[in-house]
Amino acid sequence: MTRLALCLTAALLGGALALLDGCSSGGAHGNGSSGKGYSAPEGKRPSGTHVTIHVPADAPTISDAVSVAHPGDLVLVSPGTYHESVRIDTARVTLRGASRQKVVIDGRLQQANGVVVAAPGVAVENLTVENNTQNGVLVTGSARAVAGLPGQSGGYDTGDEPVTFLKSFLVSYVTATHNGLYGIYAFSAQNGVIEYSYASGGADSGIYVGQCKPCQVVVRDNVAELNAVGYEGTNASGDMYVVGNRFVGNRVGLTTNSDHQEKLLPQRGAVVAGNLIADNQQPGTPEQADGGWGIGIGVDGGSGNRFVRNRIAGNSDAGFVITATADLPPNGNQITDNTFTGNGVDVGWTFPNSTHGQGNCLRGNTQHTTVPARIATTASCPLPSESATPSGTWKAPTAPAGIPFTDVAAPGPQPQFPNATTAGATALPAVPVLPTTADVPLPPLSLLATGARVQVG
Repeated sequence: MTRLALCLTAALLGGALALLDGCSSGGAHGNGSSGKGYSAPEGKRPSGTHVTIHVPADAPTISDAVSVAHPGDLVLVSPGTYHESVRIDTARVTLRGASRQKVVIDGRLQQANGVVVAAPGVAVENLTVENNTQNGVLVTGSARAVAGLPGQSGGYDTGDEPVTFLKSFLVSYVTATHNGLYGIYAFSAQNGVIEYSYASGGADSGIYVGQCKPCQVVVRDNVAELNAVGYEGTNASGDMYVVGNRFVGNRVGLTTNSDHQEKLLPQRGAVVAGNLIADNQQPGTPEQADGGWGIGIGVDGGSGNRFVRNRIAGNSDAGFVITATADLPPNGNQITDNTFTGNGVDVGWTFPNSTHGQGNCLRGNTQHTTVPARIATTASCPLPSESATPSGTWKAPTAPAGIPFTDVAAPGPQPQFPNATTAGATALPAVPVLPTTADVPLPPLSLLATGARVQVG
């Protein structure tokens, strides 16, 4: 009998659960070995009982463990390389690695996703996901996305059916590297946090949040480097916070944009504050289909966003670019109290097609060059919403060819989840605590430098 089965049996005996060492959430590693075909006793668990399921001691694979987990359980994974795609369909399960570096879910370029979160209240913590043809971690309420069925135009859910949201999630202390689309991907998901994670070798972007309104999503304290794009927020609107991250050494640091390939157009209402966005012209990176090179922040048809106290440095094309997406203008974006140094152009607004923006403004930034010139004066915040946004052009540097995402430099060691083997399951709030923008400081150049491959300057 496995340790988990012993725990459940003890629970049936009326309180004996507490007497068995390791039966409660966060207990000691069991010595049992379940072998193939492991399953928990069905219908026998008392209400409110939570256990820790150890992999491989109690279940031979991560997928086996999450398939028998109940809400509130912790699946704790021992060091090893696991060649599987894990799908979590049970609410409020915590999936945690005992070691961030040594627990590796490796797709071997034979599967689409490393971990798929398809239930609310799930936490994924302290492990590495790599070598997937699409995503390292996918969090989504979209049945089509779970099934890996992109729409005809390249996005998900492009039909007439309503958007279905997954509500409440956490991705924390996760390393996602060498994935064919996104490292960490939250799509049609609300009320979540992506934190303390590392993403590299993303052929599209390291971290992506798409198709949510209102999002109530916080992306904080992450490192994204050596991706085509460090962070991308597409049609991600309302209480969408990107705070205190290191987006250094990608081809493009950060974009927030509207895109017809996803629902909930247009994008609006994100806060991007206190991030280090620097040196985003790294040659050893995958090349995104849409191109882009040497850009710190790009706003492409996004509106009503606030960019506050970011440090934007050393991006060879431009520190901050605003442009339009086809028929979708960027309106009412505010760029305030940011520090720009060493960029090809610090702030550039360009509209090569007939669609232009309105009401975009600047205030209190440290910048040296703008295109058009003098927009820091002529477009100073506050600005009437109907004020036309001027357009200009500048010569962009020539981008080198990208490299295969599988050839991107491997990540170094990353910080561990505190007390990974002794902490209990992680209970998530219905809505995360949202940052107070006024409390977010201007970051130093050394922000989250420990463990980063690309150093500033």
